[in-house]
Amino acid sequence: MSTQIAEVGGHDVKLSNPDKVLFPGAGLTKADLIEYYERIAPAMLPHVAERPLSLVRYPNGIEAEGFMQKNASDYFPDWIRRARLAKQEGAVDHVVAGDAATLVYLANQACVTFHIGLSRVERVDHPDRMVIDLDPSDDDFAKVKRASREARALLEEVGLVTFLQITGSRGLHIWVPLDRSADFDQVRDFASRVAELLSARRPRELTTAQRKAKRGDRVFVDVARNAYAQTAVAPYSVRARPQAPVATPIDWAELDDPKLGPQRYTIRNLFRRLGRKQDPWAAIDRHARALEPAHQRLRRLAS
Repeated sequence: MSTQIAEVGGHDVKLSNPDKVLFPGAGLTKADLIEYYERIAPAMLPHVAERPLSLVRYPNGIEAEGFMQKNASDYFPDWIRRARLAKQEGAVDHVVAGDAATLVYLANQACVTFHIGLSRVERVDHPDRMVIDLDPSDDDFAKVKRASREARALLEEVGLVTFLQITGSRGLHIWVPLDRSADFDQVRDFASRVAELLSARRPRELTTAQRKAKRGDRVFVDVARNAYAQTAVAPYSVRARPQAPVATPIDWAELDDPKLGPQRYTIRNLFRRLGRKQDPWAAIDRHARALEPAHQRLRRLAS
């Protein structure tokens, strides 16, 4: 097994077996994944820093079985930051990524995808993000686009600001920045009411049905990620799909592009996009809003 040493941000990172193919369909190796995460770090880190990470690893490539890892491994170097967070029984020592070296080290561990918590580790019970996952039951992405516009209109009607992300998988995520005045129970209740109102307004296209058999060809409005210890795929994270697509923040105006699909951007073409366009989420934290006024407006709309 070949081993190299890379200096990243003042840390020596041991890179093992860089020629191992992780994405056979695209011919992409571990070295390609490592290079991607080192290059994307300036855009990605503002969206993952101070948040507990969950790591989705594929040591034998994405065509083999992977696994999700929440506890930092004992052998991770001391300079990898951890945060101990309570769980139902005991605690979890999550990795917290604050630098490019951490992303590179984890990519070398065949971590393909990063998931993040919706709160920051210093106030872990008070989320500063809400996520609505629009998950299609078929390949009709036009329905997902319409659903996202409906959700945006409702959320902005109650006074919240919305940000959009193609997931790199099948659907779209709508992210809402919050001011951390609400706890997870309050955010989950609000998100559930949003989902119920959306599906009531468009029952032929939207559903909150948990069971796939009951969804038909409708888009599932999923708000289950808005809970303590739940996660969502991180912005600019690679997905375990054949062409290595990337979960990419986009502008709302980009929904008008007929070529837009959930796997539009990949390891190979994302940097051309970033060379032409600033990160659409660069100012997301400036738009954080309190949830309770929005909740009051939502109750009036639903009554």
